[in-house]
Amino acid sequence: MTNFAAYRGIMLCLLICLTGSIFLVLALAASSQGNWSAIVLALAGVSGLCALVLRRLHSGADYLCIVFVSVAYGAAVVIAHERFLAYPGAALAGLFAVQSMALLGSAQAHRLRLAPVPALIGISLLAAYILVAVLAPILAPFPEAQIVGPKYAPRGAEFLLGTDNLGRDMLSRLIYATRNTIAISLLATILGFVAGTATGLLAATIGGWVEGALGRFVDVAMAIPQLIFALLVLTLTGTSITALIFVIGFVDSTRVFRLVRSVSSSVLALDFVEAARLRGEGYFWIMRREVLPNVVAPLLAEFGMRFCYVVLFISSLSFLGLGIQPPDADWGSMVRENAGLISYGEIAPLLPAAAIALCAIAVNLVVDWFLYQASGLKS
Repeated sequence: MTNFAAYRGIMLCLLICLTGSIFLVLALAASSQGNWSAIVLALAGVSGLCALVLRRLHSGADYLCIVFVSVAYGAAVVIAHERFLAYPGAALAGLFAVQSMALLGSAQAHRLRLAPVPALIGISLLAAYILVAVLAPILAPFPEAQIVGPKYAPRGAEFLLGTDNLGRDMLSRLIYATRNTIAISLLATILGFVAGTATGLLAATIGGWVEGALGRFVDVAMAIPQLIFALLVLTLTGTSITALIFVIGFVDSTRVFRLVRSVSSSVLALDFVEAARLRGEGYFWIMRREVLPNVVAPLLAEFGMRFCYVVLFISSLSFLGLGIQPPDADWGSMVRENAGLISYGEIAPLLPAAAIALCAIAVNLVVDWFLYQASGLKS
């Protein structure tokens, strides 16, 4: 329980940010029909939850809130396709930056300052990705889909990375691809994580026919190859952002379910849980107060792994033509569209591939640091 006390703020921050991201997921269907008021309501919900975090928490956990809420805001900008949303997003990011600087004197921020070099590298890379994602409309020299020059124009002062097969600026598309890929991957990961964690805790705590039914359903779902399942469903439903998020979220939730059920079953066998049952505590109280606090460390590690997996999965689907659709850019589709340039010694197709690799490395470095801190080991 000591380790949980140290990371209680982080867990609360995660739960609040997960709830805020659900607002965005529910707004996807309405946004596809042009109902932008749903996006505004979603942003209001996220902003309100963020304000709650910043008022209630006074520790290094706010740094994690900055990461999640900033990417969630960037996801809303992706969905709305409106440049004006990026400007309040930039202002919000500035407020978060001020808040994080104010935390430098706290005990939790002291841990951040003493973090090992690999963790600092990972945090810096993630911060760079988030800034690019949130401020993409401001940083990009050209609009995402605008044809600004001849096909395959060389690198130069006007086009720093040249142009693609249609004459679109490669640098601009790489910036927008960062925003699209990270935002959609985060939403899909959060959706799968919430569903898998909730059902896994429920199955482990209640047991009986509930655990059996959920377990058999997950076994059947996992028996189908993930890529084939996603290709089949996306072919039937269409390759919209809504369908992409829900399909990947469902595929992801089955893996999370198995992990949560396994680690929760181990915790439920301990004496303090049995004491809670003898006191007459209900299932949900036991899940919230006894089980969940003791499975935070593996859940944090799994979240990082799942996010990396989703980034790779979305990029794979886009490379096959069933991910994020043109004219929207993402890392996988950029590799596919410009693969022919590799034969001519151009590095442009390798940049989105390098972005995928760096993102995965950064997430794993940060997750390893969190696990080391949660283990209670001394440097």
